[in-house]
Amino acid sequence: MKKVFLSIAAIAMVFSVYSCRETEKKAEDAANAVEEAASEAVEEAGDALEEAGDAVKEAGEEVMEKAGDAVKDATDDAKKAAGDAMEKAGDKLKEGSDALKTDH
Repeated sequence: MKKVFLSIAAIAMVFSVYSCRETEKKAEDAANAVEEAASEAVEEAGDALEEAGDAVKEAGEEVMEKAGDAVKDATDDAKKAAGDAMEKAGDKLKEGSDALKTDH
């Protein structure tokens, strides 16, 4: 009977060691999976930040381009208005000059 108890105790001990090894392996696998997921998340966050930076840069370039176009348009309008004003002033001077010539 003593041998039976010792055999059962030995079998229980072997099973316990095997079970601990299996648990340790599963814990190691889980830790590796968590580490891999964290690395992927960090990489994806970096990619997202890079894409956001590119979008901000493109938006800034677009704003600068539109501002440049607006300044050019305003300059062109001012030139045209100044030219029109000079032309009208020239016409008035000519009319005034013609009026002075006809008065004498």
